[in-house]
Amino acid sequence: MGVSPPFLHDDTEPGVSLRVDIAADAAVSLLTVRGPWDDRLRRSASVTLRRCFSEHPDALIVDLSRLLDPRSESVPTWTTARTVAAALRPPVPLALCVPPDLPLADRMQGLSVGRFLPVYAKVRQARVAVAGRIPGSERLVVTLPPDPDAPSAARNLVSDACLAWGLARLLHPSRLVMSELVTNAVEHAGTPIRVVVTRRGPGLHLSVADGSPVMPRLIRPARPRPGRPLDERGRGLQTVHEIAELWGAMPTAAGKMVWATVRERRTAA
Repeated sequence: MGVSPPFLHDDTEPGVSLRVDIAADAAVSLLTVRGPWDDRLRRSASVTLRRCFSEHPDALIVDLSRLLDPRSESVPTWTTARTVAAALRPPVPLALCVPPDLPLADRMQGLSVGRFLPVYAKVRQARVAVAGRIPGSERLVVTLPPDPDAPSAARNLVSDACLAWGLARLLHPSRLVMSELVTNAVEHAGTPIRVVVTRRGPGLHLSVADGSPVMPRLIRPARPRPGRPLDERGRGLQTVHEIAELWGAMPTAAGKMVWATVRERRTAA
């Protein structure tokens, strides 16, 4: 179990950074890589890619338009990412954004990877393309007002998904996780809430987007003290942390998205 940061940024060198953003209307992650390609950036990019894939997004777009790689030394990193994305269940559509005037674009085309790893000139083109590759039959979406009935409506959406997709064993834990995520959005954001339930093979990916840019923090519950009332602050995310296999938060253009992946727990033989 774990939580990933909204973005990674290496500011030890001017102009070098990696940033991950996510669209509120779909779990499409955008990884932007900027700066000269060297061993440090290669390691950081590999770690960030693994983190993105651990979240199992609907799709991943890698923006390399500001990557300085005149000798195309980054190619193995992107072809490895393609292999990892294809091996996930379900596979994650992956696309690169490389302006055609950069040497890297010619190298990628020369390797004939375009059929398996699409390369686009602009992020906008990549978004349109990957949207058509995201299956829509196993994804339920609803937008809720920030009122006390929102958690109940979100739980019902989870129930509908579990029953429709034959995942009854995930019904209780997924309802509990979703309830906590939506309750947090109602209490701390106070904006319309977009709830998405997506099938991820034998598991569920739950996401809750709101209009507040403030990221959630996991607060460890204080130990009870004799004669003092229990402090329940932070218990919601603590519940999510205990139940979900993975969870995290990502920035969106309008605020943030908090997500969690729930799968059936494996029992020791």
